[in-house]
Amino acid sequence: MSSLKVCVLASGSKGNCTLIKNDETAILIDLGITSSHAVELLEELMVNPSSLKGILITHTHSDHIAGLKVFLKKYHTPLYLTKKMYDDLSKQFVIDNYHLIDSDFYIDDLLVRVVKTSHDASDSNAYIVSYDNKSVVYITDTGYIKDKNFDKLSNHSAYIMESNHDIDKLMNGSYPYYLKQRILGDSGHLSNKDSSFYLSKFIGDKTKVIFLAHLSEENNDPTLALDTLNSTLKSHNIDFDNIVIASQYERSELIEL
Repeated sequence: MSSLKVCVLASGSKGNCTLIKNDETAILIDLGITSSHAVELLEELMVNPSSLKGILITHTHSDHIAGLKVFLKKYHTPLYLTKKMYDDLSKQFVIDNYHLIDSDFYIDDLLVRVVKTSHDASDSNAYIVSYDNKSVVYITDTGYIKDKNFDKLSNHSAYIMESNHDIDKLMNGSYPYYLKQRILGDSGHLSNKDSSFYLSKFIGDKTKVIFLAHLSEENNDPTLALDTLNSTLKSHNIDFDNIVIASQYERSELIEL
């Protein structure tokens, strides 16, 4: 039986896209980079863009959907999104192959579980993608994570977790006050501190890798994000060192879980 693999193609405020696959089924979560760049990265990984079985959308902000129109026009990949997300996107371009989602579902042999997030979009989701006792949690663009979801989010093989900003760096930076408040609010983004707290609660003996994702170029630094997570895990007596800082400009390795 084939294994589950994951590669963060791009992550940050300028565009987000992640590949999850086994030998039979490949999907993307978000397509916020250009279609041509997504195709280039997929082909590097020996994935034919026309073979994708689906694209999951977390929400409809441009850094998560910017490449969709061109990509879908060429490849007609099935799009998985909520009714509110569909209503947003269908005002921008024609979507001719889509599935409306509001609960757990399968894309071929991949089980996708939906976790609602809190972001200032019309609707927003996190996802848990599972296959053969391996699973990937993908959470970006949320102000917080509800306690009721902790059990569902615990002890997975891989976490792609937003670690958007360092609070001090944000507050002392150049952003206008209203934008700082938006980022810090319940419908904003997870800070390094928030992300590290949640990961300290979620990771378990099945966890193989953590990707810290959606880092702000202005309000964060990879070293700050990594140091915050390491110190938080240490304070909870958790020994874990396979941590990847997802990049805006370079894809990660394709990691087998």
